[in-house]
Amino acid sequence: MDPEEALVAALSSCHMLFFLAYARKDGFVVDSYRDEAEGTLGKDERGKMSITDIVLRPVVAWSGDKRPDAAAIADLHHRAHEICYIANSIRAEVRIEPR
Repeated sequence: MDPEEALVAALSSCHMLFFLAYARKDGFVVDSYRDEAEGTLGKDERGKMSITDIVLRPVVAWSGDKRPDAAAIADLHHRAHEICYIANSIRAEVRIEPR
């Protein structure tokens, strides 16, 4: 694995773990979660090679009687992103585009 792939994977995993924890806490059942995350390597505003952009594209399957609507899913992603220590440690822009 390349270092840039490892960074993207670390961010994706961090986001997923907090997302799953918040989903469980809110009473939702997640059957599966996968992410098609991508990172962009390029020059940053300082002219240095850097991961400049990371896009998380999580695909979540739900079950159970209580299922989140679009607003609840957006809130879960927002809370997960806010607390993810990897996201808080990097300079790259991070976008979340649920599928």
